Amino acid sequence: MTAAFLETRDLHKRYGGVHALKGVSLHIERGQFYHLLGENGCGKSTLIKIISGAQPATSGQVLIEGRDMTGLDPIQALDAGIETVYQDLSLLPNLTVAENIGLSEQLVEGHGGLFRRLDRERVTTTAQRALEIVGLPADRAFLSRPIDTLPIALRQLVAIARAVASEAGLVIMDEPTTSLTRREVDNLIRTVRRLQENGAAVLFVTHKLDEAREMGGTGLVMRDGELVQTVDVGTATNAEIGYWMTGRELEQGRYRASAKGDVMPLLDVQGLSLPGHYTDLSLQVGAGEILGLTGLADSGRNEFALSLAGLAPPEAGTVTLAGAPLDVSAPHRAIEAGVAYVPEDRLTEGLFLEKPISENITMSILERLKGALGLVDRGRARARAQQTLDDLAIVASDVEAPVSSLSGGNQQRVLIGRWLATEPRLLILHGPTVGVDVGSKDTIFRIIQAQAEAGMGIIIVSDDLPELLQNCDRIAVMREGRIHETHDAEALDEDTLYTAIAGAHALAVA
Repeated sequence: MTAAFLETRDLHKRYGGVHALKGVSLHIERGQFYHLLGENGCGKSTLIKIISGAQPATSGQVLIEGRDMTGLDPIQALDAGIETVYQDLSLLPNLTVAENIGLSEQLVEGHGGLFRRLDRERVTTTAQRALEIVGLPADRAFLSRPIDTLPIALRQLVAIARAVASEAGLVIMDEPTTSLTRREVDNLIRTVRRLQENGAAVLFVTHKLDEAREMGGTGLVMRDGELVQTVDVGTATNAEIGYWMTGRELEQGRYRASAKGDVMPLLDVQGLSLPGHYTDLSLQVGAGEILGLTGLADSGRNEFALSLAGLAPPEAGTVTLAGAPLDVSAPHRAIEAGVAYVPEDRLTEGLFLEKPISENITMSILERLKGALGLVDRGRARARAQQTLDDLAIVASDVEAPVSSLSGGNQQRVLIGRWLATEPRLLILHGPTVGVDVGSKDTIFRIIQAQAEAGMGIIIVSDDLPELLQNCDRIAVMREGRIHETHDAEALDEDTLYTAIAGAHALAVA
């Protein structure tokens, strides 16, 4: 019987008193799809770091094609045929596209060092072949572009092209579709199917159950450091997988209650324009209403949301909030008027990762926490932060722990909690559950619904179509800088919404 390409036997990993992996044993066969599923903090990242050589196991074995390679390092993992695309992509921003793709094979040959002159012709040839497979340009201009000049979605595809170039036996992709549009996701699925046809195994670390189902294959479900279930993702329901991941029943239908009829006007936008991004936009959001805003990445939706938050001031048009003119010329003016904006990238745009949870939550309301001498009352600040932890079900050892110690879902709730502390009238959420597991999604959706029920106006800017359909009253679709159409979310289905977003592009997707 042919040995599995990869086998782990009774893997354990301890970090001090934390038992992160508890006896994980699995088999990975060539030419198969696998999906590693579980909540943030369940041990998924630890497992792939051990498999890819980034960390050693405390005990247990790693076998590759029957050979015991326990304790392998990253170069040995590459040499053995394991390529990993991490969530942070691990690209070198000062190098070109071609260098990022073609460097690995020469590093492997040099056992981690380049003891001879870099073969640039070979780098170019390797990169061109890989870029063609993933559907990116392979011309000299694109090959020579520095990685830090590319948008995040293209960087993601370059990282995948690097994995393709190695002709690996196992390609591990950690949340590969987080920054991709649906069109790009479709392209990625076609790419990994080609990898499968060529005999590679593909292991996706993902929170997106619908995408996993579309690809098919085997789901490896983890909870609390253990592999608790192996399932066919094509037949297991979201409810079943969600239960195995969390140990509790999760909502599967709409979180949003049926529309309540007329709502009090809150936000009124008339003729807003920002040349080069959007033109003559008009829309309304009522008190207690949730409006979804979506479109392709270049549709203008991101810039419009930034404008409402004072981060990209428009050049024409008017905005009123609760009947009064809203000054969106600067962020602090929008905040003072009652607008809160939660950015999409919590790690680089939202949180101060090494600062305590308490400081991350209260920095938006420091003026309210000052005592008689004009200094921040630390006791009040700590109490306010603890109240946010309690209200938003944030799991943390202490409010003074660094926010970097939290799982992704808890970090996201800290960021949302910071802006809810300002008691806004209008809350703008950009990708509120990007990189968040299904259990945390459920909690965040319930928080959003509770705020709307209390009368807050909410705008959700998102590519995640199920997220919009489950949570919104209406969904506005932007194309080429204008609002193309607006739909009643309750009467809408995902295919119709995707066609509205992509337009003619939807017909080009195989």
